[in-house]
Order: sequence, then C-alpha cells, then structure tokens
Amino acid sequence: MEIFIDVFKVLARVITILPLMLIITLFMGKRSIGELPVFDFLVILTLGSVVGADIADPEIHHLPTVGAIIAIALLQKLIAWWKIKNRKLGRLLSFEPTLVIYEGQFHIQNMRKISYSIDNLLQMLRQKDVFRVEDVHFALVEANGELSVKLKPEKEIAKVEHVHTAPKPNAVEFTVIIDGQIQFEALSYKGLNEAWLREELLRKNITNIQDVFYAAINEQNKLYVTLCKPGHTQTIPIFH
Repeated sequence: MEIFIDVFKVLARVITILPLMLIITLFMGKRSIGELPVFDFLVILTLGSVVGADIADPEIHHLPTVGAIIAIALLQKLIAWWKIKNRKLGRLLSFEPTLVIYEGQFHIQNMRKISYSIDNLLQMLRQKDVFRVEDVHFALVEANGELSVKLKPEKEIAKVEHVHTAPKPNAVEFTVIIDGQIQFEALSYKGLNEAWLREELLRKNITNIQDVFYAAINEQNKLYVTLCKPGHTQTIPIFH
C-alpha cells in the first residue's frame, strides 16, 4: 500500500512541479535559456537538483521545495538586475569576451587562458563560413562560448548596394603545421613535401619549425604563418 502512496506522491509532484518550472523559467527570461552565463548556468543546475530530488524522493516535503524554487528564481532576477547596475559585479559573475585572432594571427596567450585549441577555433571559423585565418580582422570568443568574427574589409561579402556582380568565394586553407608539428598528409595532398615547406619558411626568415604555432597554404600554395611568439600580440587592443 505504501508503494502506491509513494507513486501517487511522485505523480502529483510531477504534475505540480513542471508547470511551476515553466512559469519560473519564463519569469527568469530568455537569457537564462539561451546564452547561459556562468551564474545562470549554476542556477539551472541548482534548480535541476532541487526538482530532481523532490520528484524522486517521496519522503522530501513538497512545499519547501516549491519555496526553494521560487527563492532561486527571485535570487537570479535580483543578481541579473544587480549586474546591470554594477559593471564590476557583472564582470565578476560572467566571462568577458576574449580576443583569439587579430589581423589573421592567433592570440596564443588568450587561447591558452580559455583552453581553446587550434582545432576548436578552426571548426568554429568553418561554421561561420570562414576557411582562411588570414582573412580574419579579429575574432572573439564571447561569454557564452560562441565565436564572433569580423573579416578584413576586402574579404567581406559585398552587399547589393556596393556591387551588382556576385562576390568571389574565399579559397580553402590547408593546415600544414600545428603547434610545431608538420601535417604531412596535407602536404602530400597538395603535392608538396617537407623540403618545400622549409624553403618557404626560410623565405619568411623562420629557421625552426618549432617556432611555428600554425601554418597553412591556400589553393595557390601561398604560405600563411602564425608564430608561437608573434611580435605584435602585446599591442593588440582589448575588447570588452
């Protein structure tokens, strides 16, 4: 008999708690569902834990759980309002945009700070229909982990009011060096070899492949290089 009572309690809690969660989520706003900043992410995790424990364990009193859910939602709205009023608190409770590419060069120090690899960024660039790093004016990893890309002016797709002819598509970039390691498969695909690569690097006054963080060639076999310690990274403007 007790089992049936417990099952009834669980079903009753599901019926009552899910509409409450829907109301609370709509109350907290679109930002809590979409971007999920750090604090909002923790709020969602906490709500999930509270609701899960309440539904799964009939021994837990239901009304205190309802009170806890409402209190968490009110706290989230208070913090969201406070973050708008206080810029320092907002920066403390959420990530700032991070510059990862500037003028076609990877900002290696910032990439390491946020634990993003070359492969991560290249994939995110491809998802933005950008296949050549050297075409990028700057790229930012936003607070929600998304990549924002601004192409160099001459590489941006022209609008109708600018020209009446179709824009030429960007060429594909083939990665040949990643963090000092030669990608022989890409070289072979392009009909090139290590000797050719080293010769091209020498033309750029690069004698040690270990100094190369990223290198790629386009369809015309033009080599593009980002060094592990590029000289201009100290003067890159900060984006906030």
